[in-house]
Amino acid sequence: MSENRDGASALDLRGRRGVVTGGGRGIGRAIALAFAARGADLLLVGRDAGNLAATAVDVRIAGGIARELAIDLTEPDAAERVTEAALEGGGVDLFVNNAGNVRAGRLERIEEADVRAMLELNLVAPVLLTRAVLPSLKASPRGAILLGISSGIGLLPLPFYTVYAATKTGLAGFHHALRRELVDTGVHVATLYPGATDTDMMASSQAGESLGFGRRPVHDVVADLIAALERGEHEINTALPTRRGMQELHRSDPVAVDARLAPNLAEMEQAVSAHRSI
Repeated sequence: MSENRDGASALDLRGRRGVVTGGGRGIGRAIALAFAARGADLLLVGRDAGNLAATAVDVRIAGGIARELAIDLTEPDAAERVTEAALEGGGVDLFVNNAGNVRAGRLERIEEADVRAMLELNLVAPVLLTRAVLPSLKASPRGAILLGISSGIGLLPLPFYTVYAATKTGLAGFHHALRRELVDTGVHVATLYPGATDTDMMASSQAGESLGFGRRPVHDVVADLIAALERGEHEINTALPTRRGMQELHRSDPVAVDARLAPNLAEMEQAVSAHRSI
């Protein structure tokens, strides 16, 4: 189990104050409940007040403390408003950039509004949120955790996910650079790369195991995340073994991935063409 500056477990969250964006459903909700079981005091952030309220109830049942902030993270003042709410009553030493959206399909058929929505929520928002909250994370006497939710597509960019891939590889690159910038500050920067996960975000996709989109239960993904954080890991990949093989091939011979995917392009395009969570 990893330790922070005072020797305490990094996953001993009693007394820790944190933020989970996109905390009302899916992976964000599951992370919030896992952190709550370890005693965290959480600000749940998202657009849907009803989902946030329901998650907050379950966070309290699980043993945590919950507050809610319904906000569109793409608004110009969102980073300042989230930070102000997070800092009410104390510092922040736990921050999860989870909120995100997706629109799949051929690039020329994706509406400009959807392109901008992915760029703003998946990449610009977490950069600005992190920038705003970073002084509090660095000031934590116990050390802090900064967690970003990328995607398996951040490790293996796929056709028909061009813009989404740009945002998720961008978030991963942001975390790599920031981790190196924050060496010896007590801030543990970690990135989660979930493969296809059985959440509402995937509901409109028809792609399955035969196309490399075998879905894992969200509880299993978050259990792997928690175990990896306990080990002090920075790069956390929860994709299925079949997808990891293609990820490895992409690192060593990306053109070979092109050849592997080519025979199924038409089938893949049809399966993901309605995949949209914006």
